[in-house]
Amino acid sequence: MSLADSNAIIRKHLADDAGLVALVGGRIYCPRLPEGATLPAVGFFTRGGRSSPYIPDMPSPSVQFDCWADNPIEAREVYRALYDALQGIQNTTVTIDGTDYYILSAREEVQGIDLVDVEVPNYFRVLTYFEIMVR
Repeated sequence: MSLADSNAIIRKHLADDAGLVALVGGRIYCPRLPEGATLPAVGFFTRGGRSSPYIPDMPSPSVQFDCWADNPIEAREVYRALYDALQGIQNTTVTIDGTDYYILSAREEVQGIDLVDVEVPNYFRVLTYFEIMVR
């Protein structure tokens, strides 16, 4: 088995989560939000992680998630929906183009951090990191 595309697996899982989609619709972007994106939205990218020399096709990427909205309360709501979609899941099947992949585990590494960028007015975000084991 070859190394799976963890970003595609994570995006598909999030796009299938009713609670998150109720807030952001299809606005789940990897690696970043496009300029002028409609809010609320989620952006994410793999920032590193671990792999095992004994099980090469089971990486554990560390993923940064940015939960965006036009006010801090809604950004927090998006974060909570993301948290509910990921925290503690185990052995979750994700099907992409007829192939089954698995999120074996997901664990929040850093709790949501409220951030305000003074350079970009009316964009608020909550930043969090998850370790997600995929296969």
